[in-house]
Amino acid sequence: MPEARAVLAEQFDTLEQQHESSWLGLWTFLATEVLFFGGLFLAYIVYRHLYPHDFALASHHTNLLLGTLNTAVLLTSSLTMALAVQAAQRSQTRSLARFLAITLALGFAFLVIKGLEYREHFADLLVPGPHFALVSHPKAQLFFWLYFVMTGLHAVHVTVGIGVIAVLWRLSRKLRFGADYYTPVEMGGLYWHFVDIVWVFLYPLLYLINRQL
Repeated sequence: MPEARAVLAEQFDTLEQQHESSWLGLWTFLATEVLFFGGLFLAYIVYRHLYPHDFALASHHTNLLLGTLNTAVLLTSSLTMALAVQAAQRSQTRSLARFLAITLALGFAFLVIKGLEYREHFADLLVPGPHFALVSHPKAQLFFWLYFVMTGLHAVHVTVGIGVIAVLWRLSRKLRFGADYYTPVEMGGLYWHFVDIVWVFLYPLLYLINRQL
């Protein structure tokens, strides 16, 4: 574990002050992200209210199995990320690296599964455009526009999260974190949990509209 002065940025007096500033900065960033996704959720709610039948029909063309599997993958990754933060707080360096690696693997698994689902949509001509398959239900294109935008942006956030966790994993292998300094792991965990929460809202909105289970 490096000495406190080695991880304390020069603009801060103490590690506690640095930690509080990191929390404030990240929560401010996440607030802007909530506003960003909030606009998309509002658009979805408005159009679903205007065209409930077409949205329900379009939802039935999403892959419920893959969507449910990805939900399980992300929820599990939230658990392993929380365990990673806990390991960092307890200076359990091996456990920290292990849980970060598992979270990374789950993040990659999510993207692979999403890619398979996208490929299926392209094959079924469910991409909005002149060759859209559901021509008898033109408003279904609005659903898939929102589907691709919302899930695509979410996938971008997952990719960013994977990059952050990969850096944390590498630093953990160099024993950079411990009970005295774990702020980057905690901040990375908070971002990852936000990404997971967004999906928890996307899953029922995009996959479970009037779905007969």
